[in-house]
Amino acid sequence: MEAKVVTLPAFQVVGYKIEATVEAFEAGLGKIHHEQLHKRKEEIQLRKNDNVILMQIYPMDADFNPKEDVFTHLIGYEVLADSTAPPDMILHAVKESQYVTCTHKGFESELDATYDYLYGQWISETGYELKDYDFEIWDERYQPDHPNNEIDLFVALQ
Repeated sequence: MEAKVVTLPAFQVVGYKIEATVEAFEAGLGKIHHEQLHKRKEEIQLRKNDNVILMQIYPMDADFNPKEDVFTHLIGYEVLADSTAPPDMILHAVKESQYVTCTHKGFESELDATYDYLYGQWISETGYELKDYDFEIWDERYQPDHPNNEIDLFVALQ
């Protein structure tokens, strides 16, 4: 697994905001919102592409545990500036930032190992500090139940 640091410009996402634990999100909330997003895709004006972004925003609390504590999940599409959100959706702006990025290859159910590497080994070896969010890009390679699945991960850095 090869991780590298990149700088991405500011961007905006339009989609659904879900407050849940990882378990609740993975138990069905994520799939339900992903399906709704896909059905309403044409309502989202000025989409940059058809890639889905799953962003996770964490409380900056030393005792935070994503498996037990509720946090914010955003699932949506990147949009051009001056976009608006359809009813029941939100527009979320992300500032320019540095990220550590790598591509998870394999079943989505094995994604924890890639996150564990980035948040554990990579962070401790490099000395970078984390911001309060990360995101995944689900593009044409996204096949969650297939061994050829690929998901690009971006963890925001201070």
